[in-house]
Amino acid sequence: MRITAGQAAQVAALLREAARLEVLPRFRRLAAGEVRTKSSAFDLVTEADEAAERRLTAGLRAIFPQAAILGEEAAASDPAALRLLDREGLAFVLDPVDGTANFAAGAPMFGVMAAAVWNGETIGAWIHDPMGDDTAIALRGEGAWIEAPSGHRADCRVAAPAEVGAMLGAVSWGYMEAGRKARVLPALARLGGTLNFRCAAHEYRLAATGGLHLLAYNRLMPWDHAAGVLLHAEAGGFSAQFDRRAYSPRVHQGGLLCAPDRACWDAAIDALQLS
Repeated sequence: MRITAGQAAQVAALLREAARLEVLPRFRRLAAGEVRTKSSAFDLVTEADEAAERRLTAGLRAIFPQAAILGEEAAASDPAALRLLDREGLAFVLDPVDGTANFAAGAPMFGVMAAAVWNGETIGAWIHDPMGDDTAIALRGEGAWIEAPSGHRADCRVAAPAEVGAMLGAVSWGYMEAGRKARVLPALARLGGTLNFRCAAHEYRLAATGGLHLLAYNRLMPWDHAAGVLLHAEAGGFSAQFDRRAYSPRVHQGGLLCAPDRACWDAAIDALQLS
């Protein structure tokens, strides 16, 4: 299965439309009842998430009528929906507003993400930045780029390899179990620097365009990572789970580390004591 250039453009246009019509009009205009918690006080959903997911789902069904569609908010209502990715055939994974906590707080660091998955393998990725109004796109085996509505493209490329002490990393440690957290937090001082945007969409875009070296996550829901891992790989990077298995959108447990190449990955996994 291959996503054509025309189909990739259609999906990018859908993400932009959802951001323009459902997300941005609600930014910094949410009423108190339009923000709710899900699994914890840090796991939020807003009216924008739900409206954008509905619009994206309808749009994708029109383009790919045979595809299964897994949205983050649909899965929150019915966790059994995750099993859609275990089926053969084409599926789309949606994160209608990645960085919802930022969005709800009025911080302009959020994105709209989609991934196309064929028989458990991600074959297409889209990460739209509503504020910058451009979309990072990757197609398996065809590279990664950022495309503006005008059609202008800029190729994506990960950072050059570096020693651990010169690496900048985005490390999300909030979901780590206590033992790993106790090891990893002191070890972060071995890096050149760290950041945490609370938004995987922008962290993956930054890594895929050479703005940082490492990404580390300990929560592997497919709407957070399926698009980003492919974008990073097509930009020349290397990713694997903490146990050195290849990432799969069908696997939802265990941590993930992304680096410019395998040598950097090996050095970082040891330095940060993630395995």
